[in-house]
Amino acid sequence: MTVAAEPLAERPAWKTLAAHFQKIERLHLRELFGADARRGERLAIEAAGIYLDYSKNRVTDETMILLLQLAQQSGLRARIDAMFSGEKINASEKRAVLHVALRTPKDRSILVDGENVVPPVHAVLDRMSDFSNRVRGGVWRGHTGKQIRNVINIGIGGSDLGPVMAYEALKHYSDRAMTFRFISNVDGTDFVEATCDLDPAETLFIISSKTFTTLETMTNAKSARNWSLAGFGADEKSIARHFVAVSTNAQEVAKFGIDTANMFGFWDWVGGRYSMDSAIGLSTMLGIGPNNFHAMLGGFHEMDEHFRTTPFERNLPVLMGLLAIWYNNFFGAQTVAVLPYEQYLKRFPAYLQQLTMESNGKRVTLEGQPVGYDTGPIFWGEPGTNGQHSFYQLIHQGTRLIPCDFIGFHKTLNQLGEQHDMLVANIFAQGEALAFGKTADEVKTEGSPDWLVPHRVFEGNRPSNTILLEQLTPAALGKLVALYEHSVFTQGTIWGIDSFDQWGVELGKVLAQRIIPELTSENEPKFGHDSSTNALIRRYREFREKSS
Repeated sequence: MTVAAEPLAERPAWKTLAAHFQKIERLHLRELFGADARRGERLAIEAAGIYLDYSKNRVTDETMILLLQLAQQSGLRARIDAMFSGEKINASEKRAVLHVALRTPKDRSILVDGENVVPPVHAVLDRMSDFSNRVRGGVWRGHTGKQIRNVINIGIGGSDLGPVMAYEALKHYSDRAMTFRFISNVDGTDFVEATCDLDPAETLFIISSKTFTTLETMTNAKSARNWSLAGFGADEKSIARHFVAVSTNAQEVAKFGIDTANMFGFWDWVGGRYSMDSAIGLSTMLGIGPNNFHAMLGGFHEMDEHFRTTPFERNLPVLMGLLAIWYNNFFGAQTVAVLPYEQYLKRFPAYLQQLTMESNGKRVTLEGQPVGYDTGPIFWGEPGTNGQHSFYQLIHQGTRLIPCDFIGFHKTLNQLGEQHDMLVANIFAQGEALAFGKTADEVKTEGSPDWLVPHRVFEGNRPSNTILLEQLTPAALGKLVALYEHSVFTQGTIWGIDSFDQWGVELGKVLAQRIIPELTSENEPKFGHDSSTNALIRRYREFREKSS
């Protein structure tokens, strides 16, 4: 276990940054660019096929030097080495953190408790590839001999957000003869709408649950079992041809009726929100094929190696993480907008919400002490140009500072005349408008009457990163996801928190299990909640009884 750095507020770079912030807090990007004609070229780096322009951030060269010093003083290098070497850096659960092993080439070695975990990873990948080829090729057929044409992934959290984001992102590469759907919500509507037009004889369910006991997932899995059996005259033998499991609990999988030969496992050192490139990605592989899936893993690994080996001043995830710290902890920015100008990435902001907020939404340090400063900001966003006609108003002229990440691609997957040029023009225009705005004098020069001038002024000085890649390929998606994974890691290391546990999801789930029988019991039980919760339960019971 790596030794924790001294408390954040006591690190020299943190103190110096606080003083430095007071000096440059009101420095405008117009001044920064005016004083340095090459700033836009100088504050940009390219690595692993990603170009990051961070010049439109409210930083000076001194700011960046101090942020890099903070990374060093926070033990970031040692923490990176500890993760990649399999140390148990998830302190509260005493686990290694090795999503990087999921995309490590088979000739490498990563040890956990003396065991090289890379061969088992590739054994599962090989089984996934074989299964995917059989389903996609029509060799694996349903109970009646029909070819599988519909795949439904049932999971929640990381077992859903990763697969659905990846499917949508890589839909261009998917087998369009097959239908892919995803069920996560315990609301029955989610299940009904996903299955209403499908034939059970052509439908394969993937039940994704590490423990095979997750309430929402197993509730939906039971509904799926009943729906499927109804299509086969309750023939239990049909389950083996229409259900597979992504789990580690062979006993529960077998009890459900799934052949454990069709169970794809993963490990306790894989966190749910970091699992899309494990067996949790089985639906992704079925959609895009094993070759494309392996290309995605290659993209992940390329960014992993960049993060692991590159000096911090040229390290993409480190720089993005440090800039996030700068705005969160010094400017008091509470949110980050992620704005992909690529329709296929429409679910990417939602995916990042879990990755960032479940990882760094923590109020105590690794040692269990209150942090005393803000941690994980709120992540949100929509694809451009849709967002420009809704929430960009607040980003441009509102009272809140919202750092933005613009994500774009040089080449489109769907060329329609000049539409891609228009899309890219909007990326560049929005970054420019946020940075430099429009002064009152500029508005008056355009002929606006004096009374209208205040309404048309853009303050500017709104920071953004611009992230450019060549094209949205499976490898590019892997690089993008890993970029944000390691940025999250950088932030968590500096804050001194455990980015890899998620105890915050437990309490509500425990209370829900207690409330369920109180809602459904024949006789009203004795409630032991607060007056509000007790009244809500009674109200629901009354309406339930009236409608029964």
